Amino acid sequence: MSLSAEEIAFAKELFSDLGELSTRRMMGGLCLYHEGTIFAIVHGDGSIWLKGAGDFIAELEAEGCTRWTYTRDGGKPTSMPYWTLPDAALDDPEMACDWARRALRHL
Repeated sequence: MSLSAEEIAFAKELFSDLGELSTRRMMGGLCLYHEGTIFAIVHGDGSIWLKGAGDFIAELEAEGCTRWTYTRDGGKPTSMPYWTLPDAALDDPEMACDWARRALRHL
């Protein structure tokens, strides 16, 4: 599934208080960058995932965020370093940017 223009605009608006963002389409989704660092992705289904690293992973897991996993050809499960954005942040740009800033501090 490919992202619509509206889904891309929503994600860019949600994180607009971070300052200048750049994006790159990838595999039906979209990578979000701040000052050249990827901090989030938008899947083809429109869901938003933050990149987790270091101590930030524990914060994401404590919030109940789910890690992106998928099954490779041959049945081997693979985990990626991305967790769902907390639901409350989807309706609150200030909260979404706070989560993004925390992610960026660990990248």
